[in-house]
Amino acid sequence: MLSDATILKHIARQPKRSAGFKQLVRELGLHGDARPELDSHLQKLVAAGELVQLNSDRYALPQAAPDKNLVAGRLTMHRDGFGFVIPDASSLSPAMKSRLAGDIFIAPHAIGNAMHGDRVLVDIVATRPDGRAEGRIVRSVVRSQPTVVGIFHYGSRHNYVKPIDSKITHEIVIPAGMEIPAVKAAGEPPAGKRRKSVDRVLGDEAARQSEWDDLEGVVVDVEITDWPTPTQNPRGRVFEILGRQDDFGIDVEITIRKFHLPHHFPPAALEEAQNVSAVIPAQELRHRRDFRAVPIVTIDGETARDFDDAVTVRRLPNGNFELQVHIADVAQYVTPDSALDQEAHLRGTSVYFPDRAVPMLPLELSTDICSLRPHLDRLVLSCVMQIDPRGEIAGYELCEGVIRSAERMTYTAVNDVIEGDAAARERYAALAPTFELMRDLAVILNHKRQRRGSIDFDLPEPVIEFDELGLMKSITRSERNIAHRLIEEFMLSANECVAQYLESKRIASLYRIHEKPDAKRVYDFEVIAATFGYSLGVGALPIHRVQLKTDRRAARGTGKQAHTIEVPKDVHITPRMYQKLAAKIAGKPEERILSYLMLRSLKQARYSEENVGHFALAASSYTHFTSPIRRYPDLIVHRILKQVLKSSAEKRDGEVPVGVSLALDPNAGVRPGRAERPNMDGHDAPSPWSKRRDHAAHREAHEPLGGPIPLDQLHDIAEESSHSERRADEAERELMEWKKVKFMQDRVGEDFDGLITSVTKFGFFVELTDLFVEGLVPLNTLTDDYYTYHENTRQIIGQHTRKTYSLGQRIRVLVDRIDPVEKKIQFAVLEQRPASKRKRK
Repeated sequence: MLSDATILKHIARQPKRSAGFKQLVRELGLHGDARPELDSHLQKLVAAGELVQLNSDRYALPQAAPDKNLVAGRLTMHRDGFGFVIPDASSLSPAMKSRLAGDIFIAPHAIGNAMHGDRVLVDIVATRPDGRAEGRIVRSVVRSQPTVVGIFHYGSRHNYVKPIDSKITHEIVIPAGMEIPAVKAAGEPPAGKRRKSVDRVLGDEAARQSEWDDLEGVVVDVEITDWPTPTQNPRGRVFEILGRQDDFGIDVEITIRKFHLPHHFPPAALEEAQNVSAVIPAQELRHRRDFRAVPIVTIDGETARDFDDAVTVRRLPNGNFELQVHIADVAQYVTPDSALDQEAHLRGTSVYFPDRAVPMLPLELSTDICSLRPHLDRLVLSCVMQIDPRGEIAGYELCEGVIRSAERMTYTAVNDVIEGDAAARERYAALAPTFELMRDLAVILNHKRQRRGSIDFDLPEPVIEFDELGLMKSITRSERNIAHRLIEEFMLSANECVAQYLESKRIASLYRIHEKPDAKRVYDFEVIAATFGYSLGVGALPIHRVQLKTDRRAARGTGKQAHTIEVPKDVHITPRMYQKLAAKIAGKPEERILSYLMLRSLKQARYSEENVGHFALAASSYTHFTSPIRRYPDLIVHRILKQVLKSSAEKRDGEVPVGVSLALDPNAGVRPGRAERPNMDGHDAPSPWSKRRDHAAHREAHEPLGGPIPLDQLHDIAEESSHSERRADEAERELMEWKKVKFMQDRVGEDFDGLITSVTKFGFFVELTDLFVEGLVPLNTLTDDYYTYHENTRQIIGQHTRKTYSLGQRIRVLVDRIDPVEKKIQFAVLEQRPASKRKRK
């Protein structure tokens, strides 16, 4: 079977590590339908940056491109015309990796015809001693902006669309006759990609094209038909008219299209979803463990409609807890390579906006057949854990099951029961003892995680509240109660068990990994933390000092010392260091700002087929198993686990129920174990569980990974899923900022208490204490003195008054102006704190 790995290995064996299409067809012995399959693989590898397309027929490994200075990467533009290319790790030769540190700067004149988001080839033209590099774009390898959403304008020479995304610096020319979509169907995809589909997700806010006689100032989506050149703007055609910027709901429509979120299910996927039967065949029930008599509940938010997980807890005769985590068996209905699977793979994740969602699966599955609705039989994958009084896993069982949820609970209702609310306890009297056991177990599990060094910043998130007409009425901070925490602890435990089981069986799978932070980010945080009197306790950081040639030349003969740049080397850092500092600042005025900066110093978690552990959780093995309705990697883990369970049952001559267990004996005593505590040298002591894992890993390290999905395919899924997750996060974050700007438009002139969250050379950012809204105080608006930014202390200081603005400082600001185009809020400093909030002209 043709795979990406086979193609890459074959090209790597060539003398120049490059090969032509016909050469690959001939040497790989491909015939018939295998030729288009090869072309599909090659295009995917080029899109992923693992191959570079040298011309229409020839492909090469990135580091084997004709010019040794060529690097492949993704272009990120700045609205001022310059950009940066984020290099693909696979495109860097060992020599290049040692030379480069960070992204490659691209001057405006060196952008060429590339656009924001394109995957490009860059020629490195200069590299500084500190690793910073400058380059010029040779060409775009993969275009990332097939469509652009923007504002339509009529012009004297030609009509054009100004992109809403300020990073897309070109205006798109719309030739005469291309202003009105040829097919008047809301949400019609670009030419060549049209598919008849019903929008089953979004509202009716987008206006019909036939209603528009005058498009001036109207938001449209444009398909690029001609890419830009050094002398000509891109050209395109309008294929969708959305409405005006201030129309109700248009902000969601714009965000979906700006981030290219797939939001129309193709007819084949909808047909598959509609044909899924909710009736469970008796044959299916025979090989599953029956949990229908157990008091299992779902616990979710008030507005949730898709219920992935259900839980229950009971005491065992030996004093241990039995924790049952049941996850919707989505893999039973979404089979590999089906239309539903292909669409779920494309989407990668559900995207949640304040007033709606773009789900990964059609509503027939996500809110009905796969959702663990109360009093209905539902198929699940179950993780039944026995946990001792110290929170250690004494054993677990993984199996296919069937449940009947006893109740659809909300976080608020469970919290009310636990807190002793009389009405709630009366209504849920039969379940109240179970909720109390859940609370007790969650506290124990949390203490166990704390012992091993797991980090929990517990930063609040903004929540937008709407009135009965759907209009925003307030922005508040999310509240996490004990019900949120117990579900979090239970899901973490189930995810770890599944990850450890698959790893112990040497099964190729997906992991949720979180690598340790870079030394540079740790160094930057330590510098800021020191101004507050805190430290992570990493000790003296090893620093490599370099001087630029230009600085040395300028200092020659002047008697002055050339400017020195400090570049931190690798540093020993553990999650326990973060945990200890988080505990030290808890409840302090500076907690909010330092917790945020600690979070910024960490890397971003991602998916990978290689397990390198999860730094923030202090877990040696972790995966995502508990949300297959809304995350594609969870669905993949389900498929792998179901296949392993099936194989295990076949080896046991068809024993039922289908499941695997590890030392799960309700009558067993508590397994002895020593306390987890730091060693004298500051390193984290391994838990008994991790020691067992290490022994198993040592014993089986020589065994090759097996499983139902090849490693190269898992690698592709991990990369694509990580990208989809980041895209969804960016879309959700940007829409939230847009909502905040709209909310503050009527509050210009009002003053509020705030906290300085960031200080830069052009001003400082302030977050309002009560509204969770952030804005900028520009440096040039501070008129009572001449202020300058001091980089070493990260402060803005007045030259004469010595008045200082610093991180974490409380301040009173006035909402000065709103920029609806850039979605920015500008504040002005109030010299005196007024007694009460008041409107100012």
